[in-house]
Amino acid sequence: MAIPTRYRELIAERCDNRLVATIDRDGCLVIYPYPDWQDIERKLARLPSLNKTAKRLQRLMLGHADEMTLDPQGRININNELLAFAGIKKQAMLVGQVHKFELWDVETWAARRATWLDEEDDGDDLPQLESLVL
Repeated sequence: MAIPTRYRELIAERCDNRLVATIDRDGCLVIYPYPDWQDIERKLARLPSLNKTAKRLQRLMLGHADEMTLDPQGRININNELLAFAGIKKQAMLVGQVHKFELWDVETWAARRATWLDEEDDGDDLPQLESLVL
């Protein structure tokens, strides 16, 4: 998997070409710059260990985390277990999400995108987003 050229220099400067991939409950992989992952890891470690939801999140995110290094051609090698989780066989869609990437199987991405575009939002969940809509 190749990271787009426009992000490679930033990744090299900010995290010495180190990234971490883990699973996401939506069925994709999430790829974080290493410093951001360290922050997430610390936050996950501070969650209450007797809380079932916290424990599940720790097991899923920390248990599947895999550190990767961007090679000189801007590629990352994602392990087979993570690829299988996301259903990625040949083609993948890399989606930028501000401070992270999501990596989707192309067909899964297309189906989910169509569902999201068809969903009606009532706006009650995130009223602060109203200021972003022109």
